[in-house]
Amino acid sequence: MSGELDLDELYQQVILDHSRKPRNFRELACANCRCAEGHNPLCGDRVTIYIEIEQGRVQDVSFSGSGCAICTASASMMTDALKGKTVEEARRMFTWFHDMLTGKVPTGQVADGIGKLAAFSGVLRFPIRVKCATLPWHTMAAALAEDKADDPVSTE
Repeated sequence: MSGELDLDELYQQVILDHSRKPRNFRELACANCRCAEGHNPLCGDRVTIYIEIEQGRVQDVSFSGSGCAICTASASMMTDALKGKTVEEARRMFTWFHDMLTGKVPTGQVADGIGKLAAFSGVLRFPIRVKCATLPWHTMAAALAEDKADDPVSTE
């Protein structure tokens, strides 16, 4: 068994764990919360991202909605990774994650601070699932936008 296969299996286990027991799955109620809704019409994923920002830093972040295992795991792992990050760091993480899933980041390259999110690098092999994994991230980026529209984010 090759080391790459072992790593793929580990990544699959991490994704399955987060899809079965999502972290931060709740509505976040706070006076200064930003939120945005996202929808993937192809597979029916729907997600709402809630972000509490204080002094330019993500104090808390959560999500609600329903989606496939990839979307749910992505939202769960994203919310874990964003806590304590600055808004600018969150935007850089979005760019890196999106670039990783669209093939713009060389295979095996992991950005600082990404950690377990590298588990999603295997999704690139399943193009139909890329939108599932990136929907929570696009929705988070919309929640962070100062001039965001009220329309739901769509993967189409």
